[in-house]
Amino acid sequence: MGRFVARRLLQMIPVFIGTTLLIFLMVYSLPGDPVKAMFGTKAADPATVAKLRHDYGLDKPLIQQYWDYISGLFQGDFGQSFTGRPVADLLADAFPVTIRLALFAFVIELVFGIGLGVLTGLRRGKFLDQAVLIFTLIVVSIPVFVLGNMAQFLIGVKWKLVSPTVRDSEDLTQLILPAVVLALLSLAYVTRLTRTTVAENLRADYIRTAVAKGLPRRRVVGVHLMRNSLIPVVTFLGTDLGMLMGGAIVTEGIFNVPGVGNTLYQAVITSEGPTVVGVVTVLVLVYLVSSLVVDLLYAVLDPRIRYA
Repeated sequence: MGRFVARRLLQMIPVFIGTTLLIFLMVYSLPGDPVKAMFGTKAADPATVAKLRHDYGLDKPLIQQYWDYISGLFQGDFGQSFTGRPVADLLADAFPVTIRLALFAFVIELVFGIGLGVLTGLRRGKFLDQAVLIFTLIVVSIPVFVLGNMAQFLIGVKWKLVSPTVRDSEDLTQLILPAVVLALLSLAYVTRLTRTTVAENLRADYIRTAVAKGLPRRRVVGVHLMRNSLIPVVTFLGTDLGMLMGGAIVTEGIFNVPGVGNTLYQAVITSEGPTVVGVVTVLVLVYLVSSLVVDLLYAVLDPRIRYA
């Protein structure tokens, strides 16, 4: 196990460098001068522009800029935004909010997605199965921004069950509605994936053997069936946690959540290259760590898996 973890950590290094290099080149190769964009419609003094470009290192070759950025990362320095504020401070303000929202959505997805998937898989073809399939199909078919605006209007504005926008991001009751909207699409996928794997494994020989041996149904389902059925679901959930954090841009915009999505959106429209690269760098790390955790969970769910 130790060698496997060490090998996976070493594999993460070229993936991290390659991904961040690609993002860095894409952001700083875009047409337009981000320093001139800071002045908006006002005429910029060439000497001031040249000084700012020098201060932010934009007058260096792209590879040199990337090397300076990576070197700073190892010292905890994500650079400085064009507003003069350290990117690390922006991340420190935005990420806790998005982490709370993503974890809230993840719990909803985990509990209801797997729960509905198991129930429908065990009752394949019954009324509950058909109703859940129709519900998940509707959720998958409707874009997130439509779901979000509908939920905000009906539940938040018309029925006044919860706050339609987030005014205090530390109040979990205000995060309920955006978390549900954020989780709905993934919940539909988890439900369908769990249902399919449970239904398939119910016909497997090892399940028939367990039943023939007279094992209680709770043990057959809870131990033998669930362990094998959850392997593809865990794979999806592991990568989905990163997607929930990175894909919260629309949801955070609808509900005015001051998280990573809003920060990234504002950075993109104002050509804030350092902030865009900093946010994406942290998201890449989240994806890599999630992937490592998923690989380690395989051995727990299926003891037949051995790490060389």
